[in-house]
Amino acid sequence: MSAVTTMTSVSIGKRPHPVTLSDAAATKVAALLEQEGNSELALRVAVRPGGCSGYSYEMFFDSEIAGDDIVRHHGGVKVVVDPASAELLKGSTLDYTDGLQDAGFHISNPNATRTCGCGSSFS
Repeated sequence: MSAVTTMTSVSIGKRPHPVTLSDAAATKVAALLEQEGNSELALRVAVRPGGCSGYSYEMFFDSEIAGDDIVRHHGGVKVVVDPASAELLKGSTLDYTDGLQDAGFHISNPNATRTCGCGSSFS
């Protein structure tokens, strides 16, 4: 049993498109942003050193956007990625599943050569 998910996005500029949100992820993020009640917030997706495999993913709402950040819109959600993270995330997909098992956000990253059991760390 597999579901087909449509990816929606708008590219701005000539910089690489680091991460795409599935429709389910964009819908969930939009709902969470609405709960925050601040229209200035964007979803920041980042990669930081650490975790059991070398790098770990971070996602949080951010109102500060640097001049060199890559900004994209997916299903009405503003997504922000810093240039260093963009290189490690290039071609990635952020998805959201809701169910009894494996519920939550998941990043599929074609650049990850190794991942850990928790799914939030890679190398």
